[in-house]
Amino acid sequence: MAKEIIRVAVTGAGGRMGREVVKMVLGDPELALAAAVDPGCAGQDAGRLAGVAECGVLVASDLELALMESRADVLVDFTIPASVMDNARIAIRNGVRPVIGTTGLSADQIDELDKLCREQGIGGLVAPNFSIGAILMMKFAEQAAKYMPHVEIIEYHGDQKLDAPSGTAVKTAEMIARTRPEFRQGNPQEHETIEGSRGGYYNGFRIHSVRLPGIFAQQEVIFGGYGQTLKIRHDSYERAGYMPGVNLAVKKVGGLEGIVYGFEHLLD
Repeated sequence: MAKEIIRVAVTGAGGRMGREVVKMVLGDPELALAAAVDPGCAGQDAGRLAGVAECGVLVASDLELALMESRADVLVDFTIPASVMDNARIAIRNGVRPVIGTTGLSADQIDELDKLCREQGIGGLVAPNFSIGAILMMKFAEQAAKYMPHVEIIEYHGDQKLDAPSGTAVKTAEMIARTRPEFRQGNPQEHETIEGSRGGYYNGFRIHSVRLPGIFAQQEVIFGGYGQTLKIRHDSYERAGYMPGVNLAVKKVGGLEGIVYGFEHLLD
């Protein structure tokens, strides 16, 4: 018996990640591009916009109307922090399962989306990172923190990234905190002569955000101990590297209940 085709809507379809998602969906026979939404590119063919052949799906400007007309099963959102919550609420209200790669959502916002999903009897995913390598980095860091609790995180992104620290860095910090008892690192008499030079403070350790042109996405987690350090680093070089994870999320989100926070839960 043939698998049922999953109908996918993509919002932020004209953005760099959105175009990659459109391309991925069009290249998978188990998926169908139901809708593409981006007010800045309305009226263009979504396939051509993504750099592949025309697909007959024109980019829409109104998300709710597009979801209602397209009968989408899943909405993939790679937009901006200012619009992701409204997009997710619209999707859930229409019974469409959200797969959210946009970072910057707070814990309260994720809780709200979880409640809305459960009221509708559907599931969704909020994932700061869809890269398999990045997920492994986070898992390894969580394990290492049991034995080397002195840790700092340095994350590097391009200078146009809107949120700092990155969602990946926040998720990494949260995972480390599961196994690392909270204590304040460093000299108790430490003083910043320039405010912020020690980075952001989380659960007793520091997170540093680098924003420069020419960088795509890297993160390293540095553990220090007596006479030694351990560095766990992940480098992303192009957006296509996230697509196997997005593909898996689209195919698995139908089996979730409520909002799942973190792509790693789909790999267990």
